Amino acid sequence: MADAAAGRRIDTVVFDLGNVLIRWDPRAPFVGRMDPVDVTRFFTEVDFASFNHEQDRGRSWADAREWLAARHPGHLRALDLYITHFRDSLRGPVPGSDDLVRDVRAAGRRVLGLTNWSAETFPLAETVAPAISLLEGVLVSGEVGVAKPDPTIFALLGDRFGLDPARTVVADDSLANVEAARTAGYVGLLFEDADTLRRDLVAVGGPPVTVRRRRPRSTARDEPSGA
Repeated sequence: MADAAAGRRIDTVVFDLGNVLIRWDPRAPFVGRMDPVDVTRFFTEVDFASFNHEQDRGRSWADAREWLAARHPGHLRALDLYITHFRDSLRGPVPGSDDLVRDVRAAGRRVLGLTNWSAETFPLAETVAPAISLLEGVLVSGEVGVAKPDPTIFALLGDRFGLDPARTVVADDSLANVEAARTAGYVGLLFEDADTLRRDLVAVGGPPVTVRRRRPRSTARDEPSGA
């Protein structure tokens, strides 16, 4: 990375949200409310990853319920539980990410968000991960009707915020999304944890955000009140 960074100054860092700034566990809303065997059956039979991607692409939850009723009516209760208790799927900030966002801002760089997220549930995110409120702006897939890794969303990102992709890092926990960002000309970094991203940012010409020494936080503080 050092050779690639020669002569380049990163002026913007774009953070994914789910499992980068905010922990997301789609099974959490069912804990204590549904038999785990039935939960697994729901996730498997509806192909939850694909099902949820349609929400990320802008499908409403009402339309999702209608789709499920026509194909898997036995899983309607599971979907209703998931929607009603969606906030429980948001498990608090990813350790170290809040500090990283603040440090990138303090270094004089722009900080933005790019997330695959339903437009209807996105407003809950900021209540659980304070760093989201520090972002200059967030492009939400469900609001624009296109989701990563579709290249269209990276073009929208650049147009909306006036970005130079060659000077913009896109940090994401999905390799497919990182590769799509790179194909679109951005500096894509795979997120593993906040400290690794700090080092990777410096390596590609980003701000000198050195690893912080953080005090351990209690579990109670890490979890949202509704979890």
